[in-house]
Formats: sequence, C-alpha cells, structure tokens
Amino acid sequence: MSALICGSIAYDNIMVFPGRFKEHILPDQIHILNVSFLVPELRREFGGCAGNVAYNLRLLGGDPRIMATVGSDFGPYRAWLARQGVNLSHVLEVPEMLTAQAYITTDLDDNQITAFHPGAMNEAHRITVPVGAARSDAGITLAIVSPDGRQGMVEHAAQLHDAGIPFIFDPGQGLPMFDGLDLRHFVDRATWVAVNDYEARLLTDRTGWTEDEVAGKVKALIVTHGALGSTIWAGGERMEIPAVKPRAVLDPTGCGDAYRAGLLYGITRNLPWADTGRLASLLGALKIAHKGTQNHHFTPASLATEFQAAFGHELRL
Repeated sequence: MSALICGSIAYDNIMVFPGRFKEHILPDQIHILNVSFLVPELRREFGGCAGNVAYNLRLLGGDPRIMATVGSDFGPYRAWLARQGVNLSHVLEVPEMLTAQAYITTDLDDNQITAFHPGAMNEAHRITVPVGAARSDAGITLAIVSPDGRQGMVEHAAQLHDAGIPFIFDPGQGLPMFDGLDLRHFVDRATWVAVNDYEARLLTDRTGWTEDEVAGKVKALIVTHGALGSTIWAGGERMEIPAVKPRAVLDPTGCGDAYRAGLLYGITRNLPWADTGRLASLLGALKIAHKGTQNHHFTPASLATEFQAAFGHELRL
C-alpha cells in the first residue's frame, strides 16, 4: 500500500543571529527600515511538507510517493530522498525555476524573520494525481494534500476526490490562501482533516462551521496543540491524546509533518485512533529533539520500545 504525498519540497536555509533583533530595530524608524544582521551560523536543510512527511513515513516502513514540483537545483535533495528509499516517480522538475527556498534568521530570543521563495512549488498544478492503471501499478490507497501551490492544492484535492482516493486535508501554513468557500469545498472532499490549534480557529472562522461540525463531515478531525497534546474527533467520539515529553527541545520545525506521517501510517494499518494519535505524538517528540526536519532517525523496533515506555502498552508496527 502506497501513500501519495502531495505538497512542497523546499530547501530551508537557517541562520542564527547571535544577538537580539530588538536591539537593532528602532521602533520609530520602521518606515525606513534598513538593517543587516551578521549570521556566522548557517545551515541548509532539506525541508518542505511533502519531503518531511515522506521521510518520516519511510522510517516507519511505509511506502510514500511524493507528488511535487521542484527546480533545477533539486539534485542533492533528490539523491538524499533516493538514499532513504522514497519513491520520486511523481516529482516533476521545472528546469527554468529553483526549488522552493526558505531563508530563516533566528535571534537569541527565538524570534524569526523568514523570507520564502515558492519557486517551482507554484507550478504544482502541472502534475496530476495518477488514476487507472497508473494508480494501480503504484498501489496508491490514500493521500495527503499538504501546503503547496494554491492552484495545485485545489486541483489535487478535486482529482483525489474524483478518483475515489481517500485523503487527509492538511492546509498548514497555506490555509490563509483560501476563503470560506474554498475551505468548505476542501472539507467536503476530504476524508480526514488535520490542523493545529491556530489553523483550527482560522478554519472555523472562515467556514462558519464549529469544530464539531467539521468533524461531522469527515471520518476524523485532528487538532494538534503543541506541548499540550492533540485532540481527535472520530466515530462520534472526542479523544484527548497526550503529548510525549521529548529528550530535548531543539527545533520545532517539521514536528507537525512527523505527526502527520504517524497519522498516515496508523490509517494504512487500521490502528485504533487512540493509538494512531499516540504514535503521531511520539514522532513529533522524536523530531523536536533534533535540529532540522530530516536529521532524526528511528526504526520500527526502536519506535515500538519508545511507545511502550511513553504509554505503557505495546504497539505492533
């Protein structure tokens, strides 16, 4: 069974400013802002929602198939994903463009200034969901629509619905691109919806639906609350999923993507929602203890041990 991961592929350029922005930005001079920050520390990480979800799902032993658009600079990232065993047959390279790029500068107070260049991500609508023999050959049984080019997200959700492929709608940071009508269409077509608490508030504000009403339109609504755990509405039941205390808190970037990989795995294995949520929570805790979104590692065996320690019962992976 394969999972189609529709979403972004990006390079994350992470810079650390060994000072505080507030000491260099004059509030009464914002209208003529012109500052430069010396950043002696720079890391270039592999990122993007589709890449992060696929990485974690592959570690779980799943078969993720990324569907994304990338640029002419994708080579190093392609080689990395290939070494992890991630299927890239649905990735389209747009040679005249660059892969999406995020430039993130963090100061000593953990404030961030981010610039994002979407690049080839904006061409996501140029690839389509495999159907018929192509879908059968790939063994695709479910999918996720995560942040991507706006038109691509709209078209991929419609294509998945028309093809009868169940999917998670995971709007993430792309949610503000859509109005209430757009979001109602997404929810009506989706099988599951996964958002964080802020996105849940924005989703309900724009659709005019309560969380209970959204949950009533899908098989499950999953809302994450960071260190406070998560909530899952499924089968007419509301379940509170506890957070797992991480060994360290080094970098929250990509924790949501790790969590969603746990959701996909649990769904494909028909795990109870309570265990699926706990598995997803554990993946987020393992990720946050490492810098970067794809620098942590685990095996199904080590994960089973971690699960037993965290929750007191066994989970067969």
